[in-house]
Amino acid sequence: MSRRRTPKLPSWLPIDPYILALLATVLLAALLPASGTAAQVAGGASTGAVALLFFLYGARLSTREALDGLRHWRLHLTVLTATFVVFPLLGLAASHGLQPLVLTSELAAGLLFLCLVPSTIQSSIAFTSMARGNVPAAICAGSFSSLAGIVLTPLLAALLLGGGAGGFSADSLLKIVLQLAAPFLAGQLLRRWVGGLLARHKQALGFVDRGSILLVVYTAFSEGMVQGVWHQVTPARLGALLAVEALLLAAMLTLTWFGAKRLGFGRGDRIAVQFAGSKKSLAAGLPMAAVLFGAQASLAALPLMLFHQMQLMVCAVIAKRRGSDAQASEPPASTGARTPGRRVPEPTGV
Repeated sequence: MSRRRTPKLPSWLPIDPYILALLATVLLAALLPASGTAAQVAGGASTGAVALLFFLYGARLSTREALDGLRHWRLHLTVLTATFVVFPLLGLAASHGLQPLVLTSELAAGLLFLCLVPSTIQSSIAFTSMARGNVPAAICAGSFSSLAGIVLTPLLAALLLGGGAGGFSADSLLKIVLQLAAPFLAGQLLRRWVGGLLARHKQALGFVDRGSILLVVYTAFSEGMVQGVWHQVTPARLGALLAVEALLLAAMLTLTWFGAKRLGFGRGDRIAVQFAGSKKSLAAGLPMAAVLFGAQASLAALPLMLFHQMQLMVCAVIAKRRGSDAQASEPPASTGARTPGRRVPEPTGV
């Protein structure tokens, strides 16, 4: 009798376990939302967690590496333009064109906010490495994008979202400075003393990072449940949102790849531009959404959460295909010995 094989997901379809944790957190907020005193405690803990998160970002970002990367300024400028100019323009057109018939104003604001968030660092590096691209360029490009996003994302939100879409105001800008920028700068200033400690405990700090974001998600979605905002998310609107995000991702992947070719970048640099310029950071976006949107943060975060998993799945397929193409085009070693493979970091969403 033949053994029954356990069905497995295709290797090219990475279901990020962190997405499952996020969905479980959303379900918990739907079943047991924090209210009253519990909501105040959760809100205070969430505020502290976000400040800690950005302090760790600042303490771990190497200023020396970022300055060294300035030598490749054309590539970094291209990624920043894709992230903070092209993406917002596409998001502006999509969000305004789909409301109010297709998306509610809150979902449309969340879609636009998604386009204002900085790029990722870890997954950009992982996918660039898998595709055999310029990994140092991806490291610097992701770092520059995250650093610029501390300033540019809230400023773009003030310009494009205004006060009606998410309650953005001078008070919101002050909260951004106090809750995000100030801890980040403190981390940069203290990096010489705490950087070594953080480097030795990367795994433990990874749990702190992700745990902080889960707490932010629980607080935001609990407030959304108490405010009754989730009745606006119908299956038809959810399907429309997914379709628009798929088109948005396809457009950015195409523009970054062929645009980098038109600008004269080599293959390795084009790969770095494509992966760093087409993705958005869940880790940076969720805390900012919690500060900017208040009670509407759950709806504002939904497009970013959906886009996050979509970009992982699509970019994994592209990265593995480009890596296979590059490996096939490499000449065989003259000695016949097998060239040791390069360790590829696992793609994560933060």
